[in-house]
Amino acid sequence: MPGGTALAKPGLRGSPPGALFPWQRAIDNIHYPLKLMGIARPERTRRIEALVTGFDLKFDLHRYPYELPGGQQQTVSIMRSLVIEPEVLFRDEPFSALDYEMTLIMRDQLQKVLVARGTTAVLVSHDLEEAIYLADKLLLLTRRPSRIAEYLDIPLARPRSPATLTDPEFVRIKAHALDVFQQAVRGS
Repeated sequence: MPGGTALAKPGLRGSPPGALFPWQRAIDNIHYPLKLMGIARPERTRRIEALVTGFDLKFDLHRYPYELPGGQQQTVSIMRSLVIEPEVLFRDEPFSALDYEMTLIMRDQLQKVLVARGTTAVLVSHDLEEAIYLADKLLLLTRRPSRIAEYLDIPLARPRSPATLTDPEFVRIKAHALDVFQQAVRGS
């Protein structure tokens, strides 16, 4: 997905990626990196309102993380990452803790926001379907020591939808990627 502004912006150093502060309401978790950057409240509010609109939120950001289900916590975590307007968003297994229904919803929300903002995303995923659905380029790695097994272009039109999962080109790419994995496993 296309690029944005700057890589090295202050963030939540020392915190696990995506971890929310349980003592802060969701909205305060999103404000946090902007406060560290010294951004004034009106600009913080503008950025957060834009994200809320982009994600089409239907839940209360004035609740604490422990009061939110996993999908909502994940949305808050992703919003906190995007509110600093990074050029590149890095996420490791962004939907692994979610059920399939919520994963489908989150994939679509993330795709919509990244495309609208022009943010490049580097996502690590062990879920091949998720990787192909979200990617424009897919890097398949072998087991440790990791090496590149194959680099694939994903020429599927955007926006992608659940119907994409049964598109013949999607199925072909997934079958090819599975074949690459099987060959890598047999070769190791």
